Amino acid sequence: MIKRKKWTAATLCAVLIVAIGVAASGQLGSILKGGAVIFAVDKFGPDINKFINGLEGQHNARGNEATKVVPILSVGDGGYAGAVQVSGPEEQVRKVQGVAQIEGRFKLVGGVRVRALIPISTRNPQNGIRRVNGVGV
Repeated sequence: MIKRKKWTAATLCAVLIVAIGVAASGQLGSILKGGAVIFAVDKFGPDINKFINGLEGQHNARGNEATKVVPILSVGDGGYAGAVQVSGPEEQVRKVQGVAQIEGRFKLVGGVRVRALIPISTRNPQNGIRRVNGVGV
C-alpha cells in the first residue's frame, strides 16, 4: 500500500513537471500544450483526485457528494492551464468537463488582478460558458 502511494505521488510529480515544462515552452505551441494537459487529466485524473482527497482527509465523500479533477481552460486563448479539483452533488459533478479561467483587472488603487474559476459543462469555452451550478472549485 505504501509503495503504491509512493508510486502514485511520484507519477503525480512527473505529470506536473511535464505539464509545467510543456506550458513553459512556447516553441511547442498551444495545441501540444493543451493535448498534454488534457491527456494527463484524462489518464491520471482519478489518481490525482484520490491523492487530493487523501491529503484533505476525505477518504469517502458524504452522502451524494463527489469530487473530480478536470482541466482549467483559459477563456482568453482557449489553452489548457492545468488541473483543478471540483466538488459538489454527485449529479452536478458528473456534468463538469472543465473549469473556465477568466482574468481581468478591477480598478482600485493601483488595480487588482482578478481571476475567476467557473465550473463548466464543456471543454470548449469559446462556444459559450455554461456554468454548472452547485459545484465548487
